Amino acid sequence: MNTIPNCFGIIPARYHSTRFPGKPLADIDGRPMFWHVFKRAGRCRYFQKVILATDDPRIFSAAEKLAVPVLMTREDHPSGTDRVLEAAEKLRIPADAVVVNIQGDEPLLKPQMLDELIAPFADNSVCVTTLAQKLASAAAQNPDRVKVVTAKDGRALYFSRSPIPFRRSGPEISYLGHIGLYAFKMETLRRFQQIGSGRLESIESLEQLRLLEAGIDIHVVVTPYETIGVDRPEDLADILQRIRKGNGP
Repeated sequence: MNTIPNCFGIIPARYHSTRFPGKPLADIDGRPMFWHVFKRAGRCRYFQKVILATDDPRIFSAAEKLAVPVLMTREDHPSGTDRVLEAAEKLRIPADAVVVNIQGDEPLLKPQMLDELIAPFADNSVCVTTLAQKLASAAAQNPDRVKVVTAKDGRALYFSRSPIPFRRSGPEISYLGHIGLYAFKMETLRRFQQIGSGRLESIESLEQLRLLEAGIDIHVVVTPYETIGVDRPEDLADILQRIRKGNGP
Protein backbone atom coordinates (compact mmCIF):
# COMPACT_ATOMS: atom_id res chain seq x y z
CA MET A 1 0.00 0.00 0.00
CA ASN A 2 1.16 3.52 -0.77
CA THR A 3 0.09 7.07 -0.09
CA ILE A 4 -2.80 8.45 -2.10
CA PRO A 5 -1.71 10.42 -5.21
CA ASN A 6 -2.56 14.09 -5.70
CA CYS A 7 -6.28 14.46 -6.33
CA PHE A 8 -8.28 17.00 -8.32
CA GLY A 9 -12.06 17.44 -8.37
CA ILE A 10 -13.72 18.63 -11.57
CA ILE A 11 -17.40 19.58 -11.74
CA PRO A 12 -18.78 19.50 -15.32
CA ALA A 13 -21.49 22.17 -15.68
CA ARG A 14 -23.27 22.12 -19.03
CA TYR A 15 -25.91 24.78 -19.66
CA HIS A 16 -28.15 22.92 -22.09
CA SER A 17 -30.27 20.14 -20.61
CA THR A 18 -33.38 18.66 -22.20
CA ARG A 19 -35.32 18.46 -18.95
CA PHE A 20 -33.80 21.48 -17.18
CA PRO A 21 -31.97 24.11 -19.28
CA GLY A 22 -29.58 26.24 -17.22
CA LYS A 23 -29.64 23.74 -14.36
CA PRO A 24 -26.20 24.69 -12.90
CA LEU A 25 -27.51 28.23 -12.37
CA ALA A 26 -30.72 27.15 -10.62
CA ASP A 27 -31.18 29.23 -7.46
CA ILE A 28 -31.02 27.31 -4.19
CA ASP A 29 -31.31 29.49 -1.12
CA GLY A 30 -29.76 32.49 -2.88
CA ARG A 31 -26.85 30.67 -4.55
CA PRO A 32 -26.60 28.79 -7.86
CA MET A 33 -26.61 25.01 -7.66
CA PHE A 34 -22.98 24.68 -8.79
CA TRP A 35 -21.88 26.74 -5.75
CA HIS A 36 -23.46 24.24 -3.35
CA VAL A 37 -21.73 21.34 -5.12
CA PHE A 38 -18.40 23.20 -5.08
CA LYS A 39 -18.61 24.02 -1.38
CA ARG A 40 -19.39 20.44 -0.43
CA ALA A 41 -16.70 19.00 -2.67
CA GLY A 42 -14.18 21.39 -1.13
CA ARG A 43 -14.64 19.64 2.21
CA CYS A 44 -13.11 16.42 0.86
CA ARG A 45 -9.76 16.04 2.63
CA TYR A 46 -7.86 14.70 -0.38
CA PHE A 47 -8.33 17.42 -2.99
CA GLN A 48 -5.52 19.69 -4.11
CA LYS A 49 -8.04 21.70 -6.09
CA VAL A 50 -11.72 21.69 -7.11
CA ILE A 51 -12.69 23.42 -10.34
CA LEU A 52 -15.84 23.99 -12.40
CA ALA A 53 -15.71 23.08 -16.12
CA THR A 54 -18.43 24.75 -18.19
CA ASP A 55 -19.41 25.40 -21.80
CA ASP A 56 -21.40 28.57 -21.20
CA PRO A 57 -20.33 32.18 -20.51
CA ARG A 58 -23.26 32.72 -18.13
CA ILE A 59 -22.07 29.94 -15.86
CA PHE A 60 -18.46 31.08 -16.24
CA SER A 61 -19.36 34.64 -15.22
CA ALA A 62 -21.44 33.51 -12.24
CA ALA A 63 -18.59 31.31 -11.02
CA GLU A 64 -16.07 34.14 -11.24
CA LYS A 65 -18.35 36.43 -9.22
CA LEU A 66 -18.54 33.79 -6.48
CA ALA A 67 -14.77 33.11 -6.54
CA VAL A 68 -15.31 29.54 -7.78
CA PRO A 69 -12.34 28.41 -9.94
CA VAL A 70 -13.68 27.81 -13.46
CA LEU A 71 -12.51 26.76 -16.92
CA MET A 72 -14.30 27.23 -20.25
CA THR A 73 -14.60 24.02 -22.29
CA ARG A 74 -16.02 23.08 -25.68
CA GLU A 75 -19.76 22.86 -26.28
CA ASP A 76 -19.75 19.63 -28.29
CA HIS A 77 -18.67 17.07 -25.68
CA PRO A 78 -20.82 13.91 -25.82
CA SER A 79 -20.56 13.35 -22.05
CA GLY A 80 -19.52 14.98 -18.80
CA THR A 81 -16.51 12.65 -18.67
CA ASP A 82 -15.20 14.12 -21.93
CA ARG A 83 -15.60 17.62 -20.48
CA VAL A 84 -13.72 16.56 -17.36
CA LEU A 85 -10.86 15.27 -19.50
CA GLU A 86 -10.56 18.53 -21.43
CA ALA A 87 -10.43 20.48 -18.16
CA ALA A 88 -7.89 18.05 -16.69
CA GLU A 89 -5.63 18.42 -19.72
CA LYS A 90 -5.86 22.22 -19.53
CA LEU A 91 -4.80 21.95 -15.88
CA ARG A 92 -1.89 19.69 -16.95
CA ILE A 93 -2.76 17.11 -14.34
CA PRO A 94 -0.01 14.44 -14.15
CA ALA A 95 -0.66 10.92 -15.48
CA ASP A 96 -0.46 9.33 -12.01
CA ALA A 97 -2.78 11.87 -10.31
CA VAL A 98 -6.44 11.15 -9.55
CA VAL A 99 -9.23 13.06 -11.29
CA VAL A 100 -12.71 12.96 -9.75
CA ASN A 101 -15.77 13.58 -11.92
CA ILE A 102 -18.21 15.31 -9.54
CA GLN A 103 -21.79 15.53 -10.78
CA GLY A 104 -22.89 19.16 -10.93
CA ASP A 105 -26.51 18.39 -10.06
CA GLU A 106 -25.84 16.93 -6.60
CA PRO A 107 -26.22 19.94 -4.23
CA LEU A 108 -26.63 17.59 -1.23
CA LEU A 109 -23.43 15.68 -1.96
CA LYS A 110 -21.79 14.30 1.19
CA PRO A 111 -18.04 15.10 1.33
CA GLN A 112 -17.51 11.72 3.02
CA MET A 113 -18.60 10.05 -0.23
CA LEU A 114 -15.68 11.67 -2.02
CA ASP A 115 -13.31 10.50 0.72
CA GLU A 116 -14.60 6.93 0.22
CA LEU A 117 -14.28 7.23 -3.55
CA ILE A 118 -10.62 8.28 -3.36
CA ALA A 119 -9.36 6.07 -0.51
CA PRO A 120 -8.81 2.92 -2.68
CA PHE A 121 -6.11 4.75 -4.67
CA ALA A 122 -3.74 4.05 -1.79
CA ASP A 123 -3.35 0.79 -3.74
CA ASN A 124 -1.33 1.60 -6.87
CA SER A 125 -3.14 -1.07 -8.89
CA VAL A 126 -6.47 0.81 -8.66
CA CYS A 127 -7.21 2.84 -11.80
CA VAL A 128 -10.93 3.69 -11.53
CA THR A 129 -13.36 3.83 -8.61
CA THR A 130 -17.07 4.47 -8.22
CA LEU A 131 -19.73 4.19 -5.51
CA ALA A 132 -22.79 2.02 -4.90
CA GLN A 133 -25.40 1.73 -2.17
CA LYS A 134 -27.84 -0.93 -1.06
CA LEU A 135 -31.02 -0.84 -3.12
CA ALA A 136 -34.48 -2.15 -2.26
CA SER A 137 -35.92 -4.83 -4.53
CA ALA A 138 -38.77 -2.58 -5.72
CA ALA A 139 -36.38 0.22 -6.67
CA ALA A 140 -34.16 -2.25 -8.52
CA GLN A 141 -36.94 -2.85 -11.05
CA ASN A 142 -36.67 0.77 -12.26
CA PRO A 143 -34.43 0.96 -15.39
CA ASP A 144 -33.42 4.50 -14.42
CA ARG A 145 -31.71 3.08 -11.31
CA VAL A 146 -28.51 1.48 -12.54
CA LYS A 147 -27.48 -1.72 -10.77
CA VAL A 148 -24.01 -3.21 -10.30
CA VAL A 149 -22.72 -6.63 -9.28
CA THR A 150 -19.24 -7.03 -7.86
CA ALA A 151 -16.62 -9.66 -7.17
CA LYS A 152 -15.61 -10.40 -3.58
CA ASP A 153 -12.69 -7.96 -3.85
CA GLY A 154 -14.96 -5.09 -4.91
CA ARG A 155 -14.27 -5.14 -8.65
CA ALA A 156 -17.33 -4.43 -10.79
CA LEU A 157 -18.48 -7.43 -12.81
CA TYR A 158 -21.30 -5.68 -14.67
CA PHE A 159 -23.57 -2.63 -14.60
CA SER A 160 -27.11 -2.82 -15.95
CA ARG A 161 -30.46 -1.10 -16.10
CA SER A 162 -31.99 -4.54 -15.54
CA PRO A 163 -32.21 -5.92 -12.00
CA ILE A 164 -29.02 -7.96 -11.59
CA PRO A 165 -28.43 -10.65 -10.53
CA PHE A 166 -31.61 -12.32 -11.70
CA ARG A 167 -33.05 -14.49 -8.90
CA ARG A 168 -33.74 -17.91 -10.38
CA SER A 169 -33.50 -19.60 -6.98
CA GLY A 170 -31.79 -19.31 -3.63
CA PRO A 171 -31.97 -16.59 -0.95
CA GLU A 172 -33.33 -13.08 -1.34
CA ILE A 173 -31.08 -10.81 -3.39
CA SER A 174 -29.24 -7.80 -2.01
CA TYR A 175 -29.15 -5.33 -4.89
CA LEU A 176 -26.54 -2.61 -5.27
CA GLY A 177 -27.54 0.66 -6.91
CA HIS A 178 -24.80 2.55 -8.72
CA ILE A 179 -24.00 6.15 -7.74
CA GLY A 180 -22.61 8.13 -10.66
CA LEU A 181 -19.46 9.47 -9.05
CA TYR A 182 -16.16 8.40 -10.64
CA ALA A 183 -12.48 8.81 -9.89
CA PHE A 184 -9.82 8.00 -12.50
CA LYS A 185 -6.09 7.91 -12.70
CA MET A 186 -5.40 10.62 -15.28
CA GLU A 187 -3.82 8.11 -17.68
CA THR A 188 -6.95 5.92 -17.46
CA LEU A 189 -9.21 8.92 -18.07
CA ARG A 190 -7.33 9.56 -21.31
CA ARG A 191 -7.64 5.91 -22.27
CA PHE A 192 -11.39 6.04 -21.62
CA GLN A 193 -11.76 8.62 -24.38
CA GLN A 194 -9.35 6.87 -26.74
CA ILE A 195 -11.25 3.56 -26.52
CA GLY A 196 -14.45 5.08 -27.88
CA SER A 197 -17.98 3.86 -27.29
CA GLY A 198 -18.30 0.10 -26.90
CA ARG A 199 -21.01 -2.37 -27.88
CA LEU A 200 -22.32 -2.86 -24.34
CA GLU A 201 -22.21 0.87 -23.65
CA SER A 202 -24.40 1.47 -26.72
CA ILE A 203 -26.88 -1.25 -25.75
CA GLU A 204 -27.39 -0.18 -22.13
CA SER A 205 -26.53 3.52 -22.59
CA LEU A 206 -24.05 3.28 -19.70
CA GLU A 207 -20.61 4.72 -20.39
CA GLN A 208 -18.90 2.82 -17.55
CA LEU A 209 -19.39 -0.40 -19.52
CA ARG A 210 -16.80 0.91 -21.99
CA LEU A 211 -14.13 0.30 -19.35
CA LEU A 212 -15.29 -3.20 -18.42
CA GLU A 213 -15.57 -4.24 -22.06
CA ALA A 214 -11.97 -3.03 -22.57
CA GLY A 215 -10.76 -5.07 -19.59
CA ILE A 216 -10.23 -2.10 -17.25
CA ASP A 217 -11.25 -2.83 -13.66
CA ILE A 218 -13.59 -0.50 -11.78
CA HIS A 219 -13.33 -0.70 -7.98
CA VAL A 220 -16.75 -0.26 -6.32
CA VAL A 221 -17.08 1.17 -2.81
CA VAL A 222 -20.38 0.52 -1.04
CA THR A 223 -21.31 3.67 0.87
CA PRO A 224 -23.84 4.16 3.68
CA TYR A 225 -24.39 7.75 2.55
CA GLU A 226 -27.12 9.00 0.24
CA THR A 227 -27.43 12.04 -1.97
CA ILE A 228 -30.27 13.42 -4.06
CA GLY A 229 -29.77 14.69 -7.58
CA VAL A 230 -31.73 17.39 -9.42
CA ASP A 231 -33.31 16.21 -12.67
CA ARG A 232 -36.19 18.67 -13.09
CA PRO A 233 -37.14 22.14 -11.74
CA GLU A 234 -39.73 20.57 -9.43
CA ASP A 235 -36.93 18.77 -7.55
CA LEU A 236 -35.61 22.08 -6.19
CA ALA A 237 -38.28 22.51 -3.51
CA ASP A 238 -37.24 19.31 -1.74
CA ILE A 239 -33.55 20.23 -2.01
CA LEU A 240 -34.17 23.68 -0.54
CA GLN A 241 -36.18 22.24 2.34
CA ARG A 242 -33.38 19.80 3.20
CA ILE A 243 -30.73 22.52 3.06
CA ARG A 244 -32.73 24.80 5.35
CA LYS A 245 -33.06 21.92 7.82
CA GLY A 246 -29.30 21.86 8.19
CA ASN A 247 -28.04 19.87 5.22
CA GLY A 248 -26.42 22.87 3.55
CA PRO A 249 -22.70 23.45 2.90
